[in-house]
Amino acid sequence: MPLLPLQADVLGPDFRVETISLPPDPEGPVVATLVTLEPDSPNGRAVLHVHGFADYFFHAEYARWWADRGYTFYALDLRKYGRSLLEHQTPHYVADLDEYFAEIDLAWWRITRRDGHREVIASAHSTGGLTVPLWAHKRRPPELVALVLNSPWFDMQGAAWLRSPATRLALERIGTSRPLQEIPRKVSTVYGRSLHRDHGGEWDYDLSWKPLESRPVYVGWLRAVRRGHALLHAGLDLTCPTLVLSSARSFFGEQTEETAMTHDIVLDVEQIRHWASSVGRHVTSIAIEGAIHDVVLSRPEVRAQAYAAISTWLAAWVESGVLGAREGS
Repeated sequence: MPLLPLQADVLGPDFRVETISLPPDPEGPVVATLVTLEPDSPNGRAVLHVHGFADYFFHAEYARWWADRGYTFYALDLRKYGRSLLEHQTPHYVADLDEYFAEIDLAWWRITRRDGHREVIASAHSTGGLTVPLWAHKRRPPELVALVLNSPWFDMQGAAWLRSPATRLALERIGTSRPLQEIPRKVSTVYGRSLHRDHGGEWDYDLSWKPLESRPVYVGWLRAVRRGHALLHAGLDLTCPTLVLSSARSFFGEQTEETAMTHDIVLDVEQIRHWASSVGRHVTSIAIEGAIHDVVLSRPEVRAQAYAAISTWLAAWVESGVLGAREGS
């Protein structure tokens, strides 16, 4: 197996980082970033993790949990996010979720061809939890043995009119003519403050990469997400075992630190559970009581339950070889 690039990541010297150059888009040069953590006792398998909206990879505990079990852990900062955000770019903006497939392809090549991993679990959070199944459905990588989706964004939360044909038509029209028009919305900083250690939370991360107030939402980007939702709702056909984790409850009223730290205040967990079976043929959906939107950032006793659920699922359906189902098989 080739040696990892020698550049240490912002998470510390045991995390290595490399830049993936991508074809330029209308804004100019484009890159993605791959972060790697090697296990002390490798089992030959790997994990590739993809973050969500207004986010980037800083989940060192999550990476070490996998590495402690022998998995080489890789995390991808997508174009225009986190480590990959360049000064000339509109943060997070793409016109089609398929644009992300290029960096996922190149990360997958590094993991499977360059580094020699023949069994890979794909892990993703929120918007990444929509993008990665769409990528897997289209690419059918033979090395994919399982999916772990943490609060995946499977539908548009909120009032019913937001999911109506008229709204979808308006998104298509405005997204074509004025794709960078910002959608007005009121965003509470309670969730971000409940996470970051400078504001009473547990986690340390770069607020310029993951701001407390989230990021602007553009019509063209939301159109891309709704097109992705439509593809998911029509039904994907992944054969590998999939674990869908979510909070047990959502809360969309007046936010407090307590509601933010015991509920998903970003997505509707009923929608997540409703659409989970659309991912493929073998889906396990588990609701974690007291979990937040990013389940593995929940309070210690809650995320311990989440890790226990992942461990039990891994033992039953992935590491046991019961299914033996791989994409392309």
